[in-house]
Amino acid sequence: MNEKRIYLVGLGPGEVSQMTGQALAALEDADVLCGYPVYVDLVKDRFPDKQTYTTPMRQELERCRWAIETARSGKTVAFLCSGDAGVYGMAGPLLQLAEGVEAVEIEVVPGVTAALSGAAVLGAPLMHDFCVISLSDLLTPWETIEKRLRCAAQGDFSLALYNPGSKKRTEHLRRACDILLEDKDPATLCGWVRNIGREGTDHALLTLEQLRDFRADMFTTVFIGNRTTKAIDGRMVTPRGYENKT
Repeated sequence: MNEKRIYLVGLGPGEVSQMTGQALAALEDADVLCGYPVYVDLVKDRFPDKQTYTTPMRQELERCRWAIETARSGKTVAFLCSGDAGVYGMAGPLLQLAEGVEAVEIEVVPGVTAALSGAAVLGAPLMHDFCVISLSDLLTPWETIEKRLRCAAQGDFSLALYNPGSKKRTEHLRRACDILLEDKDPATLCGWVRNIGREGTDHALLTLEQLRDFRADMFTTVFIGNRTTKAIDGRMVTPRGYENKT
């Protein structure tokens, strides 16, 4: 095995029981655990003898550069991401920065992203075609996010909304709901899940109209149904189209 290796590891929701076997094997094989402090804290007690390296929010590229240089020095690095490293994670930036860097092998290790783990808590809201959209305008202009929301609503997609709110972005979810309400029924079934797969997991179902007034945070994932989505025994279900012949 090439020792100059970086594993981009998707941790899923964060609990060890919800990580893939491939992710756990990568963590075992690594010499160094690298990532945002919250993600490293999720696993460092399980690997007390491993070196760790963290950088705060908005220093992601510095973290990528460190991982590349550390791998080039001969250490195997596990670069940690929540959910899946390729879904709003660091797989893209690291692969871009590593372009042309010789003798460093990069392996992307998939994880369970919030759209999937959150959907499982609610039931089956994403059973048909769906879109995943982040409401964070830190790296994407809000005008682009608005266009994507309108297109998703016009196409009657179910949606999973990432980053629906924060201390600074208190109105983004309301603004998104107002855009969706241009094409969707106010009674459209929606749901939210907070702290997916971690202590204090909470969730609820509500209508799109009610969702306008919901205060979401960065630990919340929001789900918005299509015109066929319904509540069945307290669960959010989007029918796939099979006929019920019972």
